[in-house]
Amino acid sequence: MTASTRESTEFGYKRADFEIVRAKLKQLAGINLADSKDSMVYSRLSRRIRTLHLGDFKSYLSYLDGHKDEQEEFINALTTNLTSFFRERHHFDHLLNVIQQAKRPLKIWCAASSTGEEPYSIAMTAVEALGSFDIPVSIIASDIDSKVLQTASNGVYKLDQLASMENSVKKRFFHRGKGANAGNVKVVPELRNLLSFQKVNLMDSSYQLPKDFDIVFCRNVMIYFDKPTQLKILEKIITHMRPDGYYYAGHSENFSHVSSILKPLGKTVYQPKERRG
Repeated sequence: MTASTRESTEFGYKRADFEIVRAKLKQLAGINLADSKDSMVYSRLSRRIRTLHLGDFKSYLSYLDGHKDEQEEFINALTTNLTSFFRERHHFDHLLNVIQQAKRPLKIWCAASSTGEEPYSIAMTAVEALGSFDIPVSIIASDIDSKVLQTASNGVYKLDQLASMENSVKKRFFHRGKGANAGNVKVVPELRNLLSFQKVNLMDSSYQLPKDFDIVFCRNVMIYFDKPTQLKILEKIITHMRPDGYYYAGHSENFSHVSSILKPLGKTVYQPKERRG
């Protein structure tokens, strides 16, 4: 059911409400919602309307304008967080080689950590590359969504999320839950200690982050922004990278329009182009 035909639903959702939501999300997070996302908007924001005991979408949108603390809940509700351990495996194969060949301590930024599978995959790769938990690698994992950051920080997952991992990897990096926690796993403290979590909105004018990252993972994020916004964000990210650093993008992201600042190395791995002037 589309927004245009859902005017008699529980919360009186109209096409005009969807357009306001779209504009607000673009303003706050730079994210472009497709026309096909109207049902998702209704479903997710209906939960907020119930929680706040409001009567309809019009009331909620007025409430949103008047309560800045609700803006974070709004963004959290509409942010899609699809991830898995070692997603796009070729990036981790490349990363392992980079870490093994490094001549200095490495700084890594995972710019869209979601619920933590990606940054923990980075950390596991680093440990495997160097054969120890005591390694010269620091990892900052960030996201716009404070709730998924908390999940990531907790490091607790369903056992079946590890189905594709070798048993030796599972045993080294995860503790299996018992009793009431059966069916869950938790990352070992030695792995968790390699990561620090920080809320970062890529649309912010600046980032409170180091300026010398060797590696940036920012995968399957740019697809939510239009091309001018992508360019602005990438220009900011590059100012936080070393000239010889590596940027890992998602397989569905096309960066042909940013060839002036990023050079492709193949398999959606990039390096900053030399900055002149």
